[in-house]
Amino acid sequence: MQSQFEAMAEEYSKTKGVNVEIYYSNDTVAAHMATKYSANDPYTISMVDAKDVYSLAEEHAADLSNEKWVANTDYAISVGGKVVGFPVCVEARGVIYNAEAIEAVTGKEFKPEEYKTLDAFQGLLDELVAGGMETPTGIMKEDWSLGAHFLCEVYEEQPDVEAYISALHAGTADLANNPKWTAKMDTFDALKKYNYAAGSPVAAEREVTEQKLAEGEIAFMFGGNWDWSVINAYEYSEKMGMMPVPQNTDDGANEKLVGGGSKYMFIDSSENTSDEQRQAAKDFLNWIVFEADGNAFLTEQCALVPAFSNVNAEALDPLSASVKKYADEGKLIDNYNYFPDDHLSKCGASFQKYLADQIDRAGFAAEIEEYWKNTTPVEH
Repeated sequence: MQSQFEAMAEEYSKTKGVNVEIYYSNDTVAAHMATKYSANDPYTISMVDAKDVYSLAEEHAADLSNEKWVANTDYAISVGGKVVGFPVCVEARGVIYNAEAIEAVTGKEFKPEEYKTLDAFQGLLDELVAGGMETPTGIMKEDWSLGAHFLCEVYEEQPDVEAYISALHAGTADLANNPKWTAKMDTFDALKKYNYAAGSPVAAEREVTEQKLAEGEIAFMFGGNWDWSVINAYEYSEKMGMMPVPQNTDDGANEKLVGGGSKYMFIDSSENTSDEQRQAAKDFLNWIVFEADGNAFLTEQCALVPAFSNVNAEALDPLSASVKKYADEGKLIDNYNYFPDDHLSKCGASFQKYLADQIDRAGFAAEIEEYWKNTTPVEH
């Protein structure tokens, strides 16, 4: 969204008479923010991940409890009894589908809710293969997709996420025999079996996979509504959407996406930021929520699912429309926001080995258990 934010800042500065500058860093959030604060040069507004709000807010975030927008969202972050985190958007993960491609093979309307179990989903994959779509799935090989998105759902769908993470850290969790691990990995094996890039899965390029999905060469891919930013570069079908990850379970998880507030803004509370700057920052957040131009910036320019009930979302893309539907129905399983910074890289690397058949499922589980025994969970 960098280019969209830069264009917005230029226009906002002209129309509102407030100088807005946008900065971006490739550094990890924690390291970058530590540098800014040690130099007594904080940003007026910082957009970070939820876990960063929890770690930074007590010392650095202004109290936003009395802001009007607080009443319009269920996703604001509070720390110490004060609202400090402004939710930029709602994002969610699931299986992205191309209904037009599916219906062209099956000759009948595709209804995602009919394929919530792995058994039903497996039957559909077999039907697609029999109908001529030889490889109906694609898998993104990126560590963030595997390690920070798919694998994380194993934890997020546990009956008690905190307790399970603690058990992994203590070395007492038996991941290989955990029902949720089994259900999720059974589904991943189905995606893997029908993967168009099965011969060299870790060489598959994200853009190629998403193009094949957009244009109907494949029918399914695990991902999130952010994938529309890649899909919309191709000759995509409008009949696309997101569905929960199919799995043989009776816990209801196969009827929900995993997601919630994604990316948060907080306003600096230090003496390095003036009251005038803080008020201008509050005005900017209200512009996003309550003014038509702000709404359009969020939903049209940035293609984000709004975290606020009053924001018009008629212009959303098909994936984001799916996410909003599940969110409005209360069918989002909460993100777990406290993964160590190296979780996605280390566990993602293990997942890539599993994808490439370099380790079996038991070996994969053992590597994940070893990771958690040798890391420090994020305090919160």
